[in-house]
Order: sequence, then structure tokens, then C-alpha cells
Amino acid sequence: MNEFLSFALTYLPYLLQGALVTVEIAVIGIIFGSILGLLVGLGRVSRNPLLSQLSRFFIWVIRGTPLLLQLFVIHFAIPSVFSSLTLPPFVSACIALSINAAAYIAEIARGAIQSIDKGQMEAARSLGLSSSQSMRRVIIPQAFRRMLPPLGNEFIALIKESSLVSTIALYDLLRTGQQIISSTYRYMEIFFLVGLIYLLLTTVMSFIIGKIEKKVGAYE
Repeated sequence: MNEFLSFALTYLPYLLQGALVTVEIAVIGIIFGSILGLLVGLGRVSRNPLLSQLSRFFIWVIRGTPLLLQLFVIHFAIPSVFSSLTLPPFVSACIALSINAAAYIAEIARGAIQSIDKGQMEAARSLGLSSSQSMRRVIIPQAFRRMLPPLGNEFIALIKESSLVSTIALYDLLRTGQQIISSTYRYMEIFFLVGLIYLLLTTVMSFIIGKIEKKVGAYE
């Protein structure tokens, strides 16, 4: 036990640095993914058939292909076509996670918007608001409360899925653990510590998200 504690204390600072990268790309992914996802979700419920079909196509492609493939396309395939374009691993990871999250958040947004009683839109229009004003001031604020629980789940899932960025040499938590293993050959100890840190991250995020949901009355 003393040997394990000594080993853990030696390498824990490096793993925590990797965990910080994991949190950073997950936060960036959920922020930009939420913005893009809301826009795509609004496109899905739009009366414009072209906009609706484009949004549907985006969701179909992204949800129907693996995140790992999307990551490789963004980091390796696109720069190979555009030789002047070089994306650092961190940027590629953030773009891939944002786009992937957007497809799922778009469906969350669509479901939340469509769950609002149609009378709300009619009442807003009768007060003289335009369709866009009614959506922005009346529908979306109500829908956002209903989006929070699944958005929280998506954020937690994104933290775990971010481990895939280790395949493009980004030193996140998992990649850092793999590098330590390559020099120490202590597989069990490192994977235990990596798993424990992931568990702590998701537990803390679940607690924070739960508090936010209660504060805004997401289940009311």
C-alpha cells in the first residue's frame, strides 16, 4: 500500500494536468456544441423546407458516424486536402467534439421546443410578437429548462468520449496515462488512477448539474 501511494503521489500531478486538458476540451465542446446544436435544432423545426432538410441531414450524418472517424477526418483528412491548413490536436479535438455534441443537442433542442404547448406561440403572436420574437422570448426560455437534464447527460458523456482525442496525440488524461505506462510498465496502477479521476470528474459534474437543475426548476 505504501508503495502504491508513493507511486500515485509521484505521477498524480501529471495525470491531473491531463485531466485539465480533458475538462477544457469538454467544456469548449459543450459550449460551442450547444450554440450550434440550438441553431440546428431551430432549423429542424423551421417551416423552411430547405433549412429543415439541411438540419436533418447534418444530424443524420454526425449521429450516424463514429466520433473517432469524425476526429480523424478533421485532424488528418481535411489538412491532407488543403495542404496550407494545419490544425493542432487541441483545435481538432475541440472542433470534433463540438460538432458531435451539436448533432445530439440539436435533437434535444427540437424535442424541448416541440414539447411546448402550441398555444404559447399563438398567444405570443396575438400580443404582436413576430415568429422569431415569440421563439426567442417565449418558447426558447421555457424549452431551455426542459433541455437542462439531457444537456447535463451530454456533458458527462462528452467528458468520457473525450478520451478518444488521445489517438491524435493530444495529451489528455488517457494519453498522459499511456505515456506514464510506457516508461513505468505499471498498467494496473495507472489505469486505476485514470479511471478514478474520470469517475471523480463525472461525479462532480453530476453534482453541479443537479444543483443547477434544481435552481432553475428543470423538472417543474
